[in-house]
Amino acid sequence: MHDDERAIRGVIDAWHRASAAGDLAAVVEMMTDDVVFLVPGRPPFGKEAFVQAQSQLAAYLLESSSDVREVRVAGDWAYCWTNLSVTITPPHQGSAVRRAGHTLSIFRRGEDGRWLLARDANLLTAVNEDA
Repeated sequence: MHDDERAIRGVIDAWHRASAAGDLAAVVEMMTDDVVFLVPGRPPFGKEAFVQAQSQLAAYLLESSSDVREVRVAGDWAYCWTNLSVTITPPHQGSAVRRAGHTLSIFRRGEDGRWLLARDANLLTAVNEDA
């Protein structure tokens, strides 16, 4: 594994840790300004909409993990795909929501050399606990 792949895997790990800690500012720092998210059932959205959506989850417990299946680097661009699992638990009563599936992410190296998320296609679907 070369340094760039290690760095991208580090961004993914840091994203999970910051999300679990509710540190939205840290998550936002891992994105390009022109980031685009693609998720089923809604039009593409950017950083501002991401922040608004995540802000509404501030009181929830967020747990996530991913199995990074592939990372490929070409100059200042890289892509990876993962198997991602996310569980969101309400702060008081109610059942946890579980989603799992694949993601395809594109990273761009910033001027400071850090890898930042530029595009993310998230194909998570509800997990059927009874299956």
